[in-house]
Amino acid sequence: MADYLKGLFGQKPGPVAPEDDFADFAGAPDPSPASITPETIPAATAAGALPTAGSNSVYTKWYRVWERTSPSDFYAEAVILPFVIVIISLHVWGRRTNKRKAKTWIQAHAPSLEKEYALVGYNGQKESGTDGSDDPMELLKEKTAQEYVTYATGRQNVAFTDLTLELFKRYNPATLMVEFILSFFFESIRPPMERLQLVTYTFDGREKELVPAKNQEQLDVIEAQAKSKNSVYDQFVFALVHKDLMRSLREDRYDISLTSTKDHPNLPQWATTMSESAAITDAMLTPDLAKAVEAAGDAFEYLIVTDQPLTKPEKLDEIKSRKRIYLSLKLPSSTAPSAYTPTSPIFDYTLRLPDVLAATAHFRPEVRRKIASVRDEEQKKLRKASEEEKAEDRRLEAEKKKREIRDSRLKGMGAEEQRKFLEKEREKTGKKQEKRMSRKG
Repeated sequence: MADYLKGLFGQKPGPVAPEDDFADFAGAPDPSPASITPETIPAATAAGALPTAGSNSVYTKWYRVWERTSPSDFYAEAVILPFVIVIISLHVWGRRTNKRKAKTWIQAHAPSLEKEYALVGYNGQKESGTDGSDDPMELLKEKTAQEYVTYATGRQNVAFTDLTLELFKRYNPATLMVEFILSFFFESIRPPMERLQLVTYTFDGREKELVPAKNQEQLDVIEAQAKSKNSVYDQFVFALVHKDLMRSLREDRYDISLTSTKDHPNLPQWATTMSESAAITDAMLTPDLAKAVEAAGDAFEYLIVTDQPLTKPEKLDEIKSRKRIYLSLKLPSSTAPSAYTPTSPIFDYTLRLPDVLAATAHFRPEVRRKIASVRDEEQKKLRKASEEEKAEDRRLEAEKKKREIRDSRLKGMGAEEQRKFLEKEREKTGKKQEKRMSRKG
């Protein structure tokens, strides 16, 4: 401090004495970097990588896998790979088997379809081979691995016909086994079954609505057919059913619930009729139909002529008459075309059934009145339910408006006025409850 003051007044400071705290480092030499001598790597070692310490593996080129692996490294793959091969093999086998079965079916039934319809298949083929190909599978379309569909149109009295082949899920044995097991323990679950589902939609005088006309000449022909009403027949529900399916059909289908069951002497013991009238049964159950059902045997499930919806209608618009024909047949286990010989008569009869309906399904007035009364009763129920629903909606709307008026009045009142208003409201509510209790008593 003294030296600093002396410097301010022009005096030179004396020499600075060295501090004793750094006396130990005064004579230490300056550090110098250590020299690094490069290590020479042998030429043999430089060709490849040095092995890792503690490892006996030798690292070679990337593609010389066999030199750095052993069979013990692939134990997991050796266990998994067989299962993968089995799953893929079953999948391929299942799809090919289903395709072969569908091909056999179309080979056996294509002549009948082409004989009755102008166009068969989604490609618009009139006959197999007309487009230069004789493959019958072109008439079918693979919707899924277990479902094949086809389509036919161009026939008198018929708008179109849909055909569906439902096959086993052979490509997925685990799922198929689970379905069988569940159907064994639960009655509500049906066991898997291979079957044909045929649905024919008849014209019923609606040719003008369903058939497109390319020119005026075709339009005139269509209008003439519609005016003649040759395709019109009475509305009714009639079914020939295997007795094993009576209960399930009555529970699952609304149209069948309108019928009554009665055995017929012309039918085998395992089949029965479900009809709205005995006159309908006598007209529909022809000798040819009875023989065809008997020839089909256990492969026959049901044949249904209906104009009612499948599910119970909830609105009046849903009860509109739509005339259709349903046929369900079990498919044989064999893949030979001759296995379909027993079911061919009932299949062919179903294709020609619209002609039978248009010609004979015209009943006496009392029969028509009976059928109409059943439909009128159902319409009354729907109309009543609809009116009750509308009345309930009106009641809820009125209550909503009352609440809005009440709330607006309360907002404009003071605290004392609101208290009096709520007390009066509670008194009215209590009196109403007392009146209700006295009426019940």
